[in-house]
Amino acid sequence: MILKRPFDFICSFTAFIFLAIPMLAVALAVKLTSPGPILYWSDRVGRNNIIFKMPKFRTMRTDTPAVATHLLGDPDSWLTPIGKFLRKSSLDELPQLFSIITGDMSIVGPRPALFNQEDLIAFRTDKGVHELTPGLTGWAQINGRDELPVPVKVEFDEWYLQNRSFVLDLNIIVMTFIKVLKKEGVTH
Repeated sequence: MILKRPFDFICSFTAFIFLAIPMLAVALAVKLTSPGPILYWSDRVGRNNIIFKMPKFRTMRTDTPAVATHLLGDPDSWLTPIGKFLRKSSLDELPQLFSIITGDMSIVGPRPALFNQEDLIAFRTDKGVHELTPGLTGWAQINGRDELPVPVKVEFDEWYLQNRSFVLDLNIIVMTFIKVLKKEGVTH
């Protein structure tokens, strides 16, 4: 997978250019519908468990606790007026193209864990998955996404680690587009 980094850079830079106007529209919508910053920069676990700042369009109120969404008592009560739409459409993920351009992320890889998801980090480290650059999408995302329990997610991540290839990455990218268009696997 020697060409993975150049492929990631060229594709994400091209996507960033083509999606600049829609991203500006989303940024404006976020700003006009809720107080606070347009982007939310969360501490995420990158390759070799190194923490990096990952941007997303803000979908939750500024006073939301910094925990995984499934750990919030009533996640919908924390959403901004357009937060649910941005999450269902995955538009909130578009700023991560910047993280791919800078090399903190890849297009395909395990989704970056929050800094405080200790169980996920420990399971991934135990299986060697922490050696992969985290991705915008991945094998676990096309096989269940938010609906997967942590041990199952790590099994999918480990399978990707052992079977990764350029063809597999292309397949995951295509399947991601299909899942996003169908809005499959998104719980909040």
